[in-house]
Amino acid sequence: MADLINLKKIKKRAERNKAAVAAEANRVRFGRTKAQKNADEHNARRAEHFLDQHYLDDGKKS
Repeated sequence: MADLINLKKIKKRAERNKAAVAAEANRVRFGRTKAQKNADEHNARRAEHFLDQHYLDDGKKS
């Protein structure tokens, strides 16, 4: 006779695995320190300022 399979256990295991994947994605997405966020914001502002200096027209963005 074949072994019995408890479908509730299989379903719960699948849900735990799915939650673990979502948790890992959130850690990557939101798990940055305040210093890292500030550094990224500073670099973005610097890059925008650098690009703004290289417009050839009267300074207005198109």
